[in-house]
Amino acid sequence: MTKTTKVLFDAERMKYPHTGLFYFCKQLAQSLLKQTANTNTQLQLMIPSQQQHYFEATTHFLPIQFWYKYYLPQFNDIDIWHTTSQDSAYFPFHFKKPIVFTIHDLNYFHDQRKSLRKRQNWLKQLQKKVDASSYIVFISAYTAKDVQAHIDLKGKPYTIIYNGCNFDESTLVTPPLQAPQTPFIFTIGTIALKKNFHVLPALLANNAFHLVIAGITQQATYLEQIMAEAKRWGVADRILFTGAVSENDKQWYFANCAAFVFPSLQEGFGLPLVEAMYFGKPVFISNATSLPEIGGDAAYIFPDFDPSNMQAVFETGMQQFDQKRSAAISARAAAFNWNHAASAYLTIYQSLV
Repeated sequence: MTKTTKVLFDAERMKYPHTGLFYFCKQLAQSLLKQTANTNTQLQLMIPSQQQHYFEATTHFLPIQFWYKYYLPQFNDIDIWHTTSQDSAYFPFHFKKPIVFTIHDLNYFHDQRKSLRKRQNWLKQLQKKVDASSYIVFISAYTAKDVQAHIDLKGKPYTIIYNGCNFDESTLVTPPLQAPQTPFIFTIGTIALKKNFHVLPALLANNAFHLVIAGITQQATYLEQIMAEAKRWGVADRILFTGAVSENDKQWYFANCAAFVFPSLQEGFGLPLVEAMYFGKPVFISNATSLPEIGGDAAYIFPDFDPSNMQAVFETGMQQFDQKRSAAISARAAAFNWNHAASAYLTIYQSLV
């Protein structure tokens, strides 16, 4: 009889809805569950109990208990442990079998608002996690390079597996309550300094576009900074903050925007960029971290954040955009596929048993 390989998939980050790590865990787990059905590989989701409804009732769940933070069970029947984020609260240092470790970014280490001591301690802890792991996965070549500049992999095998696109065209999308009635440009992310949204109001000068910014406010003072810039450009009445958005509303904004703008300074991958490209939208991004890698030739890149330079790139891009380029952008998005990602992870699992 063929032995069943049990893989513990750490979906702990799903406790934070409306975040990139939430969707990473959800989408990758759903694709893995489909591909492991009727095979000798069994995925077991370590997950907050309130998030189990995102999966079929027949899924093997390991609901997270509050005491796991004090004592993490051995789970002796598990063959492979997949820690899906460098920030997981439950890294299995005690686990004696193979650990697959996905690293998304070093954003915490690069956050200058945190003390140097905190950032160095975080990096030391990350080194310990890498040391305990059997296989490392990075979500972009940028992340792989950044990590290896600060962490010694000590010969551990590693690979790059890109994220996929979250959208499913089989669902019927309806307009959100906050649906602009005029042409708008769109961006999404937490309202935090690293997203660099305060440079965007300048793009509304000399045109009639509105700007929709979707995402939870992580730093209230930064939202005030964005609005101060909007007032300086005289466009405060054309900016809409939606707060957190549902999957329906997010998809509607992507499908109906005139363009997507993403000037972020810290991205390990940049899922919103792929989502915008899925709809063939003109996309405008910063020349930072992983974004040029993911956008490729499909994206227009801001060389810097000087308002006049950004305005020139935006105006030129919007003038050049046509159906042919839209098709090329959609084709670029198609390269980022959760089924491909799941297949790549399964190959890693199989190599470790």
